[in-house]
Order: sequence, then C-alpha cells, then structure tokens
Amino acid sequence: MTELLLIRHGETDWNRRQTFQGQIDVPLNARGLAQARRLGERLAGEALDLLVSSDLIRARQTAEPLASTQGLAPQLAPALREQAFGILEGLSFDDIRQRHPEEFSLWARHEPDYALPGGAESRRDFHARVLAALRELAAAHRGRRLAVVTHGGVLDMVWREALNKPLHGARECAIPNAGLNRLRMDAQGGLQILSWGDDAHLQGLED
Repeated sequence: MTELLLIRHGETDWNRRQTFQGQIDVPLNARGLAQARRLGERLAGEALDLLVSSDLIRARQTAEPLASTQGLAPQLAPALREQAFGILEGLSFDDIRQRHPEEFSLWARHEPDYALPGGAESRRDFHARVLAALRELAAAHRGRRLAVVTHGGVLDMVWREALNKPLHGARECAIPNAGLNRLRMDAQGGLQILSWGDDAHLQGLED
C-alpha cells in the first residue's frame, strides 16, 4: 500500500478570472504564494518519503515551501500536468463563447472522447495519462508516503477513478487551491480516498 497526499497548486490570477490555464505556464499570485506557505507549515510535522510536482510553475511554486520544510528536492513530472485544452487555453468563458461558440458547446457536453482543436486531449486520454503516471509512481515507491503537487483536472480524474464515477459529466467534487487530498493505492493500482478537499490550513487567509 502506498500513501498519496495529492495537492492542487495555489491560486493564480487566471483562476480568479476564470481563464482556461491548461498547460500554459501561469505563476501563482500573492494569495497563491501565501497558500503555499501555509501548506508547508501544515505539513512540516509529517514524514514524507518523496515530493513530486507537475513541471508547470504554479505547481512548482506551491511545492517550494513544502520542499524546504521537508528537506526534499521535488521530482518534476510532466505527466501530471493539467489537461491540454487546445484553442481554449488563455481564454475566459466570455471570450470562448464569443470566439469559439460551437467548440465550447461541444466541450460543455463533457463527452469523454471529445478533443478540442489545437492539440487538446480528450478526457479519456487525459484520465489514462494521469492514472498511468500515479500508478508508476506508486509501484516504484510501494509502502512509502508520497506528496504530489498537481492540478484540479488531475484531481478530478483521481476522484472519479477512486469512486468509480463515469468520465462523462461535469466535475462534482470540491478541489480547493492548495487543498489536501489523502488516498491509498494498493498493489493493483486501486485507489481509496481517506480524506478530500481539506483546506483547514487556509482558514483566515486574506483574499
């Protein structure tokens, strides 16, 4: 059994503006950096064997305080990047409705096999990428405790897999920025959620 502590990156300005980030390299804003510091403080007393981060800067910046308190150098994992959204990346919902109404309408159906133009991944391909990466990590570090800093879409795929939810449909789970999600993965790659969306360490943080 491998313990997984999965963490969404801290807040960015694009999160606030509800702009599709996808795989564009957007840094944390001031609140996101404060969230990352709180995260490092929250986990300072926990023993971790490995720290893994998506290679995108918003995840790496979130991992930095945790790396400092744990004395661990983050292992970068491009396979744990956010989903690629193609032509929607860098656009707000209002922009998308104006510029790409047909594509947005198709995307909003949340069909697992639909991939937007411009190099996007289908949800099914994204799910396969995420689960393969996590299972490879868990197999290589069986019986240990791993912290993984990643993205909201990645965590949605994990939540669906753990609870045997379909890939079709809108997100149903809460995934707060810099929130903690604790899971176990067995030797067969099965996932069990221990706790989800824990952001108690962020209470009282100024907006």
